[in-house]
Amino acid sequence: MNEADEHKQKFTANLNDIKDSKSLESLRVSALGRKGWVKTLFDQVKKAPPEERKTLAQSLNQLKAFVEQSLEQKQHSIVESELNQQIENDWFDWSMPGVGLPLGALHPLTRIERRCIDVLRLLGFEVAEGPEVETAFHNFDALNIPEHHPARDMQDTFWLENEKLLRSHTSTVQIRVLEEAQSTGRQLPIRVVAPGRVYRNETVDATHLACFHQFEGLWVDKDVRFSHLKGVLSFIVEKIFGQAWEMRFKPKFYPYTEPSLGVDIRLKKTREGAAGQWLTILGAGMVHANVFKNTGFDPSITKGFAFGLGVSRMVTMAHQVESMKSLYETDLRVHHRLG
Repeated sequence: MNEADEHKQKFTANLNDIKDSKSLESLRVSALGRKGWVKTLFDQVKKAPPEERKTLAQSLNQLKAFVEQSLEQKQHSIVESELNQQIENDWFDWSMPGVGLPLGALHPLTRIERRCIDVLRLLGFEVAEGPEVETAFHNFDALNIPEHHPARDMQDTFWLENEKLLRSHTSTVQIRVLEEAQSTGRQLPIRVVAPGRVYRNETVDATHLACFHQFEGLWVDKDVRFSHLKGVLSFIVEKIFGQAWEMRFKPKFYPYTEPSLGVDIRLKKTREGAAGQWLTILGAGMVHANVFKNTGFDPSITKGFAFGLGVSRMVTMAHQVESMKSLYETDLRVHHRLG
């Protein structure tokens, strides 16, 4: 213990003389390192008589705690001193206002997509996802699009190797959901939405892109009627666009729905006082019987409807974007303007 007292006195004296972090670290290693004097003292406890070892170990533990606490306090003191010295050497006017950093934000496409998801969740829909590289069966055959349909030509579809393709619509997810429900025995109803990117081999212009976003929904049950479809579409338009917009239905043709319809909306009254122009925002219809057959359901007892929103087009409408291409450019000024 006499040796411990000597080390403690020497440590305290050296600690008082230290003025920087580097010297403090050297002192810490000399005391608490693997070859430091604290460990050396603990190693000597085993050489003491058995009846004295407990008392010696307790005293050394107190000494070690004293060393650790002293080093920590000295470290705080040095850091504070170095900071004060830096403030004196590097003068800075603390009364000057700070420099604001730009905050990040969600892309307008993401915001509209999430808004659509939130609205459909109110009706019990859940999000479903699927691959962007698809098979011809999921992209065409199962959706009642035969081989002679023009959508299967190279002018509309990006074909890949091994008869794979980039999906041209998110309706492929609906097929996969129905297949999974059939294989797992999932009980009806099925209510899912499928947002995501799709690809069309089209000429890029102000309103068309080779890659854009869609948002589709599917509701399947035993007793789903056309009136349910119209009610859901009316709910979507009101919740997303607001009561200032009115809607109309018009007949359409889609191979995977029958009957099919398109939905147009317009402002009831513009700033000039007249009604706005009709704009097509989505297509919909009752699921075709062949789609149910192709996924293992009996169309005589299983009914449903599907609808698809053009998310990219909705963003261009909401922000008065002249060219849809600007939504996919990497110029952050464009995103800031749309935000």
